[in-house]
Amino acid sequence: MEMGAAAFDEGVATLLASYRAIGPQATVRLAKKTSNLFRARAKNPHPGLDVSGLDRVISVDAAAKTADVAGMCTYENLVAATLPYGLAPKVVPQLKTITLGGAVTGLGIESTSFRNGLPHESVLEIDILTGDGEIITATPTNDYADLFYGFPNSYGTLGYSVRLRIELEEVAPYVALRHVRFTDLSALQETMDAIVTDRSYDGERVDYLDGTVFSADEAYLTLGRQTDEPGPVSDYTGMDIYYRSIQHDSTRTPQRDRLTIHDYLWRWDTDWFWCSRAFGAQEPRIRRLWPKRLLRSSFYWKLIGYDQRFDIADRLNKRKGLPANERVVQDIEVPIEHTTDYLDWFLTTVPIEPIWLCPLRLREKVGGSAPDANPRRPWPLYPLQPDRTYVNVGFWSAVPVTPGDPGHTNKLIERKVAELDGHKSLYSESFYSPEDFDELYGGEHYRLLKKRYDPRGRLLDLYAKAVKRQ
Repeated sequence: MEMGAAAFDEGVATLLASYRAIGPQATVRLAKKTSNLFRARAKNPHPGLDVSGLDRVISVDAAAKTADVAGMCTYENLVAATLPYGLAPKVVPQLKTITLGGAVTGLGIESTSFRNGLPHESVLEIDILTGDGEIITATPTNDYADLFYGFPNSYGTLGYSVRLRIELEEVAPYVALRHVRFTDLSALQETMDAIVTDRSYDGERVDYLDGTVFSADEAYLTLGRQTDEPGPVSDYTGMDIYYRSIQHDSTRTPQRDRLTIHDYLWRWDTDWFWCSRAFGAQEPRIRRLWPKRLLRSSFYWKLIGYDQRFDIADRLNKRKGLPANERVVQDIEVPIEHTTDYLDWFLTTVPIEPIWLCPLRLREKVGGSAPDANPRRPWPLYPLQPDRTYVNVGFWSAVPVTPGDPGHTNKLIERKVAELDGHKSLYSESFYSPEDFDELYGGEHYRLLKKRYDPRGRLLDLYAKAVKRQ
């Protein structure tokens, strides 16, 4: 449902009033009850920004294939507003509660990223509340173009998105899937690279592409093709579990499946990829009793919150005579030619499986297909190279702590990713030195943006927020 301009204006007025109510020396933060960040942070003793009126789609222009969206609108609400028009965002991150503003400032990704890049590349213009309490409109070509390009990966340290105008794309009602098995990771890498280039596999068009690695000799690429053809579809919102449907024995004949476009976009949310198993939700006896409405990532987040608050998992481990856990919840990107090297290292070093793969490639133009779209302006806070394919590798679990070395496994991962010319997303725990962080995430460019748009330091610094966890 679209909120309309009047309701949006009311939401902006509430936001600005809440900003003015924050003391002049206090740090400005959002007053959000939910988050998709896995890094701890210090509790804010001051009132936060009230964004409660900025949680929906403002309007959809079906003819132009664009939408004006309030910054705190979740992708669940965004997709619900666009699908009736036969449209969807060009990239829809995997979890329903991720907000559009969060995906732009924190870098979302999904199975269209091999052809559509990252969510911020579909933004045409963005209204941003800066640290000084001013709302400015940034575009790829206006006086605030430096903030437009510097906003992605700034995690609210340069400002907060209030409204975003984004491109949409036409979608068909169904997605036909093929799960292609590989027993050799180098063959998977080679095939993925060819699909990114050709946009097809074995004579069929590929519109969606991601992968799942269960072990060194059992990995899959899942190829999706949009289709209007009616027919039976699978349902993975009940007893059946999506990621288990990917597995099959044959390396010659792909496993085929069909989903509605709605269920395809949210295929990972029901079981939070595979992480619902940590709560027993995949045990058939428990799953039968689990309310269907609570089979979703937002509820698992609440369980994680209880665990973090009361140290439930570590207390249970202690009773069993086991060590505490080091949380290893990360998404990293490496150039596609280093995918096998990274996976081989990870599978022999870190006892976590499955692993998610998602190829991505920056779009050729920024700011859509308009004549004045910029073809090659970089995104300085997360500098990926144009005309180069990367692979996002996602892994979300825990390993036993290493005595005397907090974050031991996460530090190993950071070093390996840097060695392979990659980057790590900053939504989770990081352990970089200030010098290494500067080199990887914008350095002097970030400081210049900070000086222009947050001269009084009302917002946290990126290193303080991502590494020091303030």
